[in-house]
Amino acid sequence: MDRARGAAQLSSGPATAQAPKTITFPSTDSLPITADVYAPLPPSAPFIVLFHRAGASRGEYRQIAPRLVAMGFNCMAVDQRSGDAVNGVPNQTAREAKHSPQPVSMISARQDLEASLRYARAHYARGKLLAWGSSYSAALVLVVAGEDRGLVDGVLAFSPGEYFPVAPGRPTLVTDAARAIRVPVFITSARSESNDWQPIFAALAPSLRRAYVPDAEGRHGSGALWKEAPGQEGYWQAVRGFLNLRFPRTK
Repeated sequence: MDRARGAAQLSSGPATAQAPKTITFPSTDSLPITADVYAPLPPSAPFIVLFHRAGASRGEYRQIAPRLVAMGFNCMAVDQRSGDAVNGVPNQTAREAKHSPQPVSMISARQDLEASLRYARAHYARGKLLAWGSSYSAALVLVVAGEDRGLVDGVLAFSPGEYFPVAPGRPTLVTDAARAIRVPVFITSARSESNDWQPIFAALAPSLRRAYVPDAEGRHGSGALWKEAPGQEGYWQAVRGFLNLRFPRTK
């Protein structure tokens, strides 16, 4: 069910800014997922589903989503079951999970990603659908793109890695999935983390992959795009270049 959160705040210009609308919908195992929807643009606009890092919430995207809207993308920022709070926004899905019998590990959050992407496709996106992940969810969006082909049209992964060595017999789960990805992929991270995802990047089709490694140290996860993050504009330029090349918007 949808719960409106605040009145729309409109601004001048080709893209409208808007306070997010908070919604809930079920995960694959019926756990309620909370998400913020930033969708003032026509449904034909590309749609990005945004997933947070470990110990965080949909609040990771409070600065980022409005800027993506201004670039021509509708967005939905999702609380996964594995997380806590960030930027003053508590993770409602994680709170629900603590009082439920469902598993709450990072790997079990994969079903939250898949349910969110399917919900976005069914209720919002009429154009291209992109999955955007941060840290552990960056790894999961790559797994989903490779193992559930056809679900997404593109991927942006901020600080991915092989974060799931406990997966039975699959210590290279993310790299193995990357070999099967057939959509454009953008990968970035802090400079010191770039070796963590090089095997994943190498497994992607060369014609589909693009990477950005900052000159300075940068920052882990999607927080690299926050206005207070050192070098954030370099990350934004790289993101914009990838999106403009692979997902051009109609004027």
